[in-house]
Order: sequence, then C-alpha cells, then structure tokens
Amino acid sequence: MNTPESSVFVPAADRKGTPKELFFIWFAGNIGILGVVYGAMIVGFQLSFLQSLLAAAAGALSFALVGYLSLAGRDAGTTTFVLSRAAFGFKGNYIPTFMGWINLVGWLAVGVVTGTLTLLALFSVFGISSNPVLTLISLLIFAALIIGSSMFGQEALVKIQTFFTYVFGGLTLLVLLILIPKTNWTELMNMSNGNWLTNFLPAVSIIMAGTGISWSIASADYSCYQKPDQSSRSIVTRVTFGAFIPLFVIMSVGVLMSTSVPDLAVSANPIEVISQALPRWMTVLYFVTALGGLIPQCIIGLKSARVNLETLNIQVKDSTSLIIHSLFLILIPIYTLFVSEDFMGNFQTFLGLLGIGMAAWAAIFLIDYVKIRKTAGYDPRLLTDPGYNKVNYPGVFSWLAGVLVGFLFTNSPFFDGPFAKGMFQDNSLGVLLAFAASALVYYILLTVTARK
Repeated sequence: MNTPESSVFVPAADRKGTPKELFFIWFAGNIGILGVVYGAMIVGFQLSFLQSLLAAAAGALSFALVGYLSLAGRDAGTTTFVLSRAAFGFKGNYIPTFMGWINLVGWLAVGVVTGTLTLLALFSVFGISSNPVLTLISLLIFAALIIGSSMFGQEALVKIQTFFTYVFGGLTLLVLLILIPKTNWTELMNMSNGNWLTNFLPAVSIIMAGTGISWSIASADYSCYQKPDQSSRSIVTRVTFGAFIPLFVIMSVGVLMSTSVPDLAVSANPIEVISQALPRWMTVLYFVTALGGLIPQCIIGLKSARVNLETLNIQVKDSTSLIIHSLFLILIPIYTLFVSEDFMGNFQTFLGLLGIGMAAWAAIFLIDYVKIRKTAGYDPRLLTDPGYNKVNYPGVFSWLAGVLVGFLFTNSPFFDGPFAKGMFQDNSLGVLLAFAASALVYYILLTVTARK
C-alpha cells in the first residue's frame, strides 16, 4: 500500500530490518532465569517427566502467534495497536489498547521489583545488609537502566538485544548446566502420567498465557521496521524460534529442578531460592546473569508501553511520555517494596485477569488479518482517520463475547466464575477459552457479513 504522510507509519528509509534482527530481539527477551519457575509450575500439575517436557514445548510454541501477527507489522509498517484500529474501529480500539497499556506497564513494574530484589541479593553476597536506603538505591539503579534504554532507536535496540543474547544467553546456559546435576533423576523418572485433559492442558494454558499470548500485543512493534519484501516464512520462524529456544531450554531445567528445589514454584522470591541451589563461587555470576535476563524483557515492555500510549491518541511530547512511564516504573515498586507486602500478589492476579482481555483481542486481530488484511491490506483511512470507522461493531462484540466466556471459566481471589471448577480451576484455561470464543464469533460474523 502507499504509505501516507503520517506519524503512525515508520518512514520507508527506516524500514530496513531483517528477520535475523527479530530473532535476537525475542531471544534476548526470553532468556530470563525466572523461566525455570514455569518449569516447576508444570510439574505441579502432576505430570510425568515426558509430559512436562511436552507441555513446556507446546507452551513455548505459542510464540508462533507472535510470529504470525508480526506479518501485519511488516505489511503495513506500523505498530500493533495502530493496526488493531482496523478490526475494532478507531474509537472501538481504545478499550483494548488501554488494557494493553496497563498490562505492559504492570508487568514492567513487576520486572523492576524483581530486578531490585536481585540487586539486593547481589549486595548481600558482599556482606551489605538490606535496608530501606539500599532498597531505594537498588530500585533507582535498575529503573535507570530500563529508562535509559528508551533513548535508543531501533538499530541500537537490535544491537543491545543481540549483545544480551550472546553474553547473558551464554551465562544463563552456564548457570543451567550447573543446576542440572542436582536433579533427583530417580524421583523424576518415577513421576506418574497425569490426565492429558485435566492435567496436561491446564499446564500448557498457563505457559501460553504467560508467553505467546501475553507478548502478542507487541508483535508488530518490531516487525514494522522490516523491509516490506521480507519473506513471511523467515519472519514467522525467526520470531517463533527466537523465543522458543531459550524458553524451552530454561523451562526444561525448571522441570529438572522441581526435584531438588520443591518450593521453587511457590516461592515469593524464586531468584533467591535458585541461588541457594548453586555453589557459593557461582552466586555473584548467577545474580548478574539474572539481572541480564530481566533487562531485555523490560526494554521491550517499556518501548511497547510508550507506543500504546501514543495509540490512545493522547498527545504528549516524547519527554512527557517518558516521565509518565518512569513514574509508574518507580512508584509501583516503591509501594510494593515499602508499603504493602500483599500488593504484589494481588497486582499479579489483576494483571492475569487482564490477560483474558488481551487473549480475546489477539484472536480478533488474528482472524481479521487472516480473513481480510492478508490479501486486501490495511486501508490507511482505517488507521489514521478518526471519523472513517469509529466503531467496528463485529470486532467489539466478538471481543466482549470472548471476555465474558473467559471470566465465566476463571477463578481468582477477586471473584469465582460459575464454571471455574474441576479442570478449569486455578489455571489459565479461561484465557484460552476467551481466545477461542472471540476467534469463533468474529469468524462467523465476518463470514455472514461477506455473504450479505
């Protein structure tokens, strides 16, 4: 399509990215050592060793969704929630975009809290005891690293993520190799098979919800810099396996560690728990590696959060946007670390509930691309003209239907859905059902509309 003169589109001169760059962006974003917690959670669903590995693989492959949705960014040369205007309407897109922004900022704050606790643990290795002043200093140091990353453009971001992939990816592998020998292989091999429907599927749902479905809201934010003629297969495979490789390897080690560190999946500070399973000489390197794994995730989250704020049509300067996000990055962790010890658990539960809305959104974005945009492209008026397509009612209705279905099958400390029982209790199957329901309803509505 002809690119109009609009700030929502990446200038043609800047669209020179390659699929290889997407591989490094998503590889670096998934090397976090906390992936071992996912592995331990999988075993908690009473699965055998083989079933646990299959669940880790199936969950990590959910990044194929991110890979496929990345094609929309390449096609149109703009970011995810700008493209979402085509499926929801210019104003109908406000609610899912706002939810996406809260989701990104919220998990970004969680990452900063985790990074702060990791820094405190690193200081304790050198005999520096934790206190409020040191906690605040650690918070400001980690937040400054993330905020400073926003000063870089796309090319610099690619170089940074490539650096993190090689350096901290290698260090993460070293840590994992040291942890593997601590596995109780007898206990691991004696784990009995779980039910494929009531145990395996819920385990996969949690991984999918926390990885591929969660990151789908940022899929086009990086592929929009790709050359328009880049191969679809290359983009999908590089994104998918860029995330799959580190995720699967790290989660697999989490499965192994579940025998030697049984409380890993339920620990309030899993990074510290993992450190206790390492030899003392390795502790410093481990904490540095953990920090290196957290930073790339936060960099991606901050950039996409700022892009989402722009998509809400809130007209602020770049400097003002950075200040707004910096305040959230600092104030939420301050409240968590100094005021409310129970806040983080409830906050993460709230963010998990937002995942239902994001899953329903991802389904509609996917069906809209497959049924319409893949062949017809994106009419620039759909993305830039507030008066052209204010609300796309089939998209909005399908999204609401999916959200409703998701909540009906979800339980949390805030409420219990009437059908969140049995295999639907205490997992993320509600997220997958929200995705499936929205996809089905929107597909039917588009088919009926096309026939008319």
